[in-house]
Amino acid sequence: MREMVSPATRVAVLVNPANVTTSESRVRQAEAAARAMALQIQVVRASTSREINAAFASFEGEQRPDALFVGNDAFFSSRRIQIVQLAAFHKVPTIYSDREFCETGGLMSYGSNIIDAYRQVGTYTGLILKGAKPDDLPIMQSSKFELVINAETARMLGLNVPATLLVLADEVIE
Repeated sequence: MREMVSPATRVAVLVNPANVTTSESRVRQAEAAARAMALQIQVVRASTSREINAAFASFEGEQRPDALFVGNDAFFSSRRIQIVQLAAFHKVPTIYSDREFCETGGLMSYGSNIIDAYRQVGTYTGLILKGAKPDDLPIMQSSKFELVINAETARMLGLNVPATLLVLADEVIE
């Protein structure tokens, strides 16, 4: 996101406080990354549709972030259209962790490849069906990540997608 929105100095992070474990972990990670990149971080919490609206409304005036990161959360995925439309309405460049947001009109996403995750589930299932005990199986983390950029949304926001990002992108949506 920093390459796309230069010079970004203030980044907001949208997390769901109802998902305590994930949201607190995401906030700690965002704060550490912000310190390392000399960015100001603005944590915004929302666990209802109304709170999502209020979060974007808070971006007016002095509280306006240069960019927004939407945390990985099932509730946010279910409110994907609302979030993407609000980001477009408020003209806030936003990065998501799921490619589905980009397919809906979001600017960019970077996250695990869901098809690869399904393959891992299939591998686990096969091992269990062959008699392996789930407790004996190693914990697998995603090994394939993808960068998706929606070039049409970038143009709408007045952003030029750097050539370096175009080369790195797994998919560019026109």
